[in-house]
Parts: sequence; C-alpha cells; structure tokens
Amino acid sequence: MAIKRNKNNARRSPYAAILVILAGLLVSGGGYAAANAVVSAKSETPYSAQDIKTGNQLFLANCASCHGRNAEGTKAAPSLIGVGAASVDFQVSTGRMPGAASGPQLMDKPAQFTEQQIKQLAAYVASLAPGPAVPTSNLDPTAGNSTRGGELFRINCAMCHNAVGAGGALTEGKWAASLREASPKEIYEAMLTGPQNMPVFNDANLTPKDKQDIISYLTYVQNNPSAGGDELANLGPVAEGLFAWIFMLGGIVAITIWLGAKSN
Repeated sequence: MAIKRNKNNARRSPYAAILVILAGLLVSGGGYAAANAVVSAKSETPYSAQDIKTGNQLFLANCASCHGRNAEGTKAAPSLIGVGAASVDFQVSTGRMPGAASGPQLMDKPAQFTEQQIKQLAAYVASLAPGPAVPTSNLDPTAGNSTRGGELFRINCAMCHNAVGAGGALTEGKWAASLREASPKEIYEAMLTGPQNMPVFNDANLTPKDKQDIISYLTYVQNNPSAGGDELANLGPVAEGLFAWIFMLGGIVAITIWLGAKSN
C-alpha cells in the first residue's frame, strides 16, 4: 500500500505536469528541427545569390505581369511557387514562355532568353520553395533499354502522343506535342513537371531508370525513320487506311472505269 501511495503522490506532484510539458516540447521541437533540416537539404540549389538576384530582375521585367510580382499567380497565370527549376527550364527553353497569346495551349517557339538567363530565371523560382530540379543524370539514351522504354511509352504515353511520339489532337483545341525533335532533357523535364495537359510522372510513377528507358526509345525512333516508305506523319493505322482507301483503291476503280470505257 505504501508503494501505491508513493506512485499516486508522484503523479499529483506539481512537477509532474511540468515534466510532461517539457517532454512534449522536446519531442515536438526535435521533430520540427528534423523536418526543417530535411526541407532545407532538399531546397539547396546549385545557384548563386547573384543568379537568384538577376533572375528576380528578369522575372519582374518579363513574367510578373501575369504571374504576380512574387510569383504568387493571378487570374491570368498560375502560381510558380513550388514548381521548381525544371518547370521553368522546360517552359522557357522551349519558347512556350513567355506566352505569345492566350489560347487553349501554349505553342513552342524559339526561346527568347539565353541559356544563362534561363538558368537565372530558374534559380529565382527555385529559391521560392522546393521543387523539381533541372535533371542532370539519366539523360544518356545509349545507357537506356529502348525495348523496355517502348513498352513503358505505349502504356503511359501513347494514348496522347501516338505510339512513336508523333503527337495528336486532344479535346477543346488542345494537342499532345510531337516528340520527334525533343531533346532528352526536354523529355525528362516534361515527365517530371507535367506541362499543360500532361500528367506528372514522379519517381513513384516512373523511376529515373524508367524515364531513361523512355528517352532511349524516343531517341531510337528519332534516329531510325520508317523503312517502309512514306511515314504519313506516323499518325497510325487510321491515316494509313485512309490513304490506301482514297489513293490505292480509288486508283484501281479509276483504272477499271477507264478500261471499261475504252473497250466500249
């Protein structure tokens, strides 16, 4: 009984509540510090303070009118906080940004900034919040498996981009871009960031090795044109069947009519 009383007295002690509060603060504070360290490690970028400063100036002069002075977004354009350097590098290097005109989809065109300026814009946006970095590895198509990449591409991408990356029409005036001239970095960044109508394929959906295999397949398609004659823009069996119906069968019918008329 004396032992039980001692335990009860310890629980009723005013110091017990203080010890519980201190323990809670230590646990929560330690967890926050650990999480903050992880976020800080992820947000480290290869960009200098000067790159970020110059990128901010370029952003204010060329992008803030649509995306907001702090990249917070407006009614005309989305927020860029957290999109990462990879998204900026893709959109600006392919000429999609700055946009030429409003429409269902931004068109690619010659880039309006130099490589250094694109890097500086990416540095500024990357400094706002953690996001996908510009890829530097898994870009060598010769190191990938093109056969496996073709299977992955047909499963995940062919319904929009066509089985050989020729592109195709989508709804509401949108389209899936042709990949016949896309560079390995552009392909990787597109999978990583999901520009416009494209979904994001993060490392949980497609691993970096999967992405490299897809790049290997698309590079093989780019470097090996069809050996069977005119590719007909690689639009698939519908276009090929239409060509055969109109020109080949039409030609046979025309010849038949001509021969019949000549015999008469």
